[in-house]
Amino acid sequence: MKSLDRINRGLCMVAGIALAGMILLTFGNIVTRLIWKPIPGSVELTGYLSAVVAAFSLSFTQSRKGHIAVDILVNALSGRPRILIQLLNDMLCLGFSLLVGWQIWLRALVLMRTGEVSETLQVVYYPFLLMASVGFFSLGLILFFDVAAALRSGRTGRQTT
Repeated sequence: MKSLDRINRGLCMVAGIALAGMILLTFGNIVTRLIWKPIPGSVELTGYLSAVVAAFSLSFTQSRKGHIAVDILVNALSGRPRILIQLLNDMLCLGFSLLVGWQIWLRALVLMRTGEVSETLQVVYYPFLLMASVGFFSLGLILFFDVAAALRSGRTGRQTT
């Protein structure tokens, strides 16, 4: 699991760099708008960077059990029903993250073959889709290990590590 933790930290560092880029770009856009005119394509680039930030933060947050959960009803249950509902939820999230990652990957391959570029800056944007796909696959990997650990131990929940 140490290597998985290193991967999560690496993805989170890339997300942090992308977030810093978004901040600098937005600040620069505000300043240039006051002086002359806005930076062309700043909204476009901010959108691509925000996709990287969101996708690369998913697995790190899941590994720290940092995602929000509305579990009032589940917490009212005890024993086996609670374990089964939480396990089912983790399994559904695992399936969903793998499905989303796969579909984004397929879309990126189509864009790569067609050579489609962004409207304003004419940027090839399939790499951003590939990065988003990697983020969802890494989330799926963390969820897979969570489900496996819950099945091995016979219990599950939102315990923090």
